[in-house]
Amino acid sequence: MFETVKNRRTIRKYLPKDINPILLNDLLETSFRASTMGGMQLYSVIVTRDAEMKEKLSPAHFNQPMVKNAPVVLTFCADFRRFSKWCEQRKAVPGYDNLMSFMNASMDTLLVAQTFCTLAEEAGLGICYLGTTTYNPQMIIDTLQLPELVFPLTTITVGYPDGIPAQVDRLPLEAAVHDEKYHDYTPEEIDKLYAYKESLPENKQFIEENKKETLAQVFTDVRYTKKDNEFMSENLLKVLRQQGFLK
Repeated sequence: MFETVKNRRTIRKYLPKDINPILLNDLLETSFRASTMGGMQLYSVIVTRDAEMKEKLSPAHFNQPMVKNAPVVLTFCADFRRFSKWCEQRKAVPGYDNLMSFMNASMDTLLVAQTFCTLAEEAGLGICYLGTTTYNPQMIIDTLQLPELVFPLTTITVGYPDGIPAQVDRLPLEAAVHDEKYHDYTPEEIDKLYAYKESLPENKQFIEENKKETLAQVFTDVRYTKKDNEFMSENLLKVLRQQGFLK
């Protein structure tokens, strides 16, 4: 498994080969052994195989082709509804309609999602995380008919890889590991830590294509702008209120 993780790639193209339901269920069931807040398992997973349902989900993910081409699309949801219903049916009063509960359910959900991905890759499958889930949560809620206290957190496409793409870069270990306490970065350290990323031909191409001076400007001015982040933040808060996690 060490080598599987070291050599992993994000897979966006899949062979026209179905995933055996027994294998998929085994991967999901095993991933549910991941750490969970108080043993509550605050997540649900919506399994989408039907082509018509993939078509309906596609616009929420900006019509990225892997949504319709992958044999399976998994929507991992933070879910306090099931646990709250259990409480109510056992003469207990749930108090989970708040931000802290959403955070706890979110952590549970992402732990399960990543555990599933690691297991799936070890089994020879390829996966792709879709960050668009929290961009367009309302569309996904409507399509999947998610009730109150259920919120879509991440979507993963799964299938057998159609080719193996090049592995993308990662920052060196010292960029993210701090001994004993946080060590803030000097300008010289920033230069050193980002030197390799900035030297890659594909990243130089990004700068040229977007008519920018630096790679950082591609991120701040084009890919992840303040304006877009503020708009999506407002939308996220709106839908969290609608789903019962904020008052």
